[in-house]
Amino acid sequence: MNQPSSTAVERSWFQKVCLGLLSLFGWRSVFVPPPEPKGVILVYPHTSNWDFIVGVLYRYGYDLRAQWIAKHSAFRWPLGPVLRRMGGIPIDRRKAQGTIGALVDTYRQRDSLWIAITPEGTRSHTDHWKSGFYRIALAADVPCALGCIDYKTKTISIDTYVRFSGDSEKDLAMLREYYDGKRALRPEKEGDIRFRG
Repeated sequence: MNQPSSTAVERSWFQKVCLGLLSLFGWRSVFVPPPEPKGVILVYPHTSNWDFIVGVLYRYGYDLRAQWIAKHSAFRWPLGPVLRRMGGIPIDRRKAQGTIGALVDTYRQRDSLWIAITPEGTRSHTDHWKSGFYRIALAADVPCALGCIDYKTKTISIDTYVRFSGDSEKDLAMLREYYDGKRALRPEKEGDIRFRG
């Protein structure tokens, strides 16, 4: 696991407000800047709508240029420009290369791109993770940031960056070790860190 050292930066008033609100609500935040211009951000565990609010304050507090994906039909007028402005990337799942291929193409076309993905794909309990984030990181040859909203210690963080080996069992074991002890708002809804099959 790679943990780059963080550097002091001058924050805008808006960033200070966002981080101040996190602190006011009892949250501690940790952010280590990305080591490369492109990558995937794994966000786990995710069991509550409150995660979104805490995550948005963190994103703007650290000026994290993370984007997210949604089906292309959600980007029609009048919401399309707003969603794009908020970091949305439209994906047409009907295309031959599918979602993974479309995102890998997007990585190749851009000089910088970080996409945040919740591997559970739902706020309800699931007995496996969706493997999309893993396949994207391998196919695009980019690192993965390990992000966490830990309600046990009230810490939101991105502090570790990894490159997957392609050995899914070995990589999942590493992820289980990293997330061990970190808890969602509703721990009973946390998804099991394994892929289907």
